[in-house]
Amino acid sequence: MTAFFQAAAADESSAPVDWSGGTGTFWAWGEFDGASVTLEASPDGENWFAVGTSLQFGEKGVGAFALGPCKLRATLSGAGVATSVSARL
Repeated sequence: MTAFFQAAAADESSAPVDWSGGTGTFWAWGEFDGASVTLEASPDGENWFAVGTSLQFGEKGVGAFALGPCKLRATLSGAGVATSVSARL
């Protein structure tokens, strides 16, 4: 599994990882305290797109996706004082 965040507490984007294409599963859990975490994809590492609303979580969740080759990252936004979120593929 690829870890994007381990107990992230502030708004940030993870380091991008290369996705060779195919199906995958995005997992997120922890204390959200108003935050949301989103799986994003990029064709070039500069322009980022939300993979879909089913892969944006404001509480623990898991979702599947199918993408061609690209870069993937997770973005945490709206973090509160008690936010501590982990996310991985």
